[in-house]
Amino acid sequence: MNENEQKQQGLQIELTPEKAQGEYANFAIITHSSSEFIVDFARMLPGLPKAQVRSRVILAPEHAKRLLGALQENIMRYEHQFGKIKMPEDQQGPRTIAPFGSGKGEA
Repeated sequence: MNENEQKQQGLQIELTPEKAQGEYANFAIITHSSSEFIVDFARMLPGLPKAQVRSRVILAPEHAKRLLGALQENIMRYEHQFGKIKMPEDQQGPRTIAPFGSGKGEA
């Protein structure tokens, strides 16, 4: 199959009902080596001593950079449609949403 035929068919992905439910994460830790980026998505809840890793994604450096670009593009689209995303450090007054505490390595 040549490249034009592949583009016309499009990419088909399977999303099972279990995966479609998703996992809530309010904390991410990103580490890397020379050959991969590892992103651990965790859920941090008040009153619990540890954040529980809910999902780990391992990416090649090229894919990590593509993901960064896709996130940047989608954030621009989101802000164009819904307004600027306000970050807690940009706001005055008490913070009322996660992250809880000031852990290092958050994304």
